[in-house]
Amino acid sequence: MSQRVAKEAQNQVQLDTYEERGAVRLGPWTSHIWRTDPRHLGFLLARYKFVAKMLTGKRAVLELGCGDGVGMPVVLQTVETIHGIDLEPAVVEDAQARFAKEGETRCTFAVHDITVEPLASPFDAVYSLDVIEHIPPALEGNFMANLSHSLREHGMCIMGTPNVEAKEHASEGSRAGHINLKSAETLRPLLLRYFHHALIFSMNDEIVHTGFSPMAHYLIGIGIEVNEEALRG
Repeated sequence: MSQRVAKEAQNQVQLDTYEERGAVRLGPWTSHIWRTDPRHLGFLLARYKFVAKMLTGKRAVLELGCGDGVGMPVVLQTVETIHGIDLEPAVVEDAQARFAKEGETRCTFAVHDITVEPLASPFDAVYSLDVIEHIPPALEGNFMANLSHSLREHGMCIMGTPNVEAKEHASEGSRAGHINLKSAETLRPLLLRYFHHALIFSMNDEIVHTGFSPMAHYLIGIGIEVNEEALRG
């Protein structure tokens, strides 16, 4: 129990937990955002909240491009397990250590390039936020095919990406590495190539909506039910 006593009794558990377990440590990507643009964390976490709502009840979920895992605890509130993959060994190693320290056993991490090969075990759903825009167009087919091959037949895919129609409003940091931006008109057919159904949502700041997509800063597409014929083709 903490040596410090809260003035209001309901706050004591927070002091006790903080003294017992220490502060939660952010990963390298999230620490940089907190230091340079903390408001952006609100937008980022809102995207993960949307994912969590859409995937409620899913058993085995894949996060493609998990980074340092900042949104994983949000999604773990509604799904059973998450396997996170990323290209960057340093952030994967850091995430493994931080989540282990927190005692979180429902998530695993690995370094994996989805453009090279799919995952061995099929998942019920996959989500990928702020990844597709970094994939070279020449590798987009590999990316989508291997992502789909990593899902069960009735799997779901959630993909978030900045809107190409808002790129002139993006900061220099946001634009870095964006070589494959999408609009609603290009994201929907991409998903429909690999899934039987596709839904497109718009997002401005932390608000997800179904408004006029050219005015959205961010897009979220959902692909539902893997198109096995497309994968065989």
